[in-house]
Amino acid sequence: MSERKSLLLRLDPAVHDALARWAADELRSANAQIEFLLRRALAEAGRLPGNAGKMRGPGRPRAERVRNS
Repeated sequence: MSERKSLLLRLDPAVHDALARWAADELRSANAQIEFLLRRALAEAGRLPGNAGKMRGPGRPRAERVRNS
């Protein structure tokens, strides 16, 4: 997997609070919610690059099962 890019984003506190509540409702972090919304907007505008990696689905990742050998 390629390295993820970091971005400093300044938001109005009310916008941040609304985003955080929305993210929690969908079992995402605020960061994942922002990426989800940006990807959706890019796709709708026909600007999402074909080589963009897949996004993990909402919720906690499943725990790997440990085999008892």
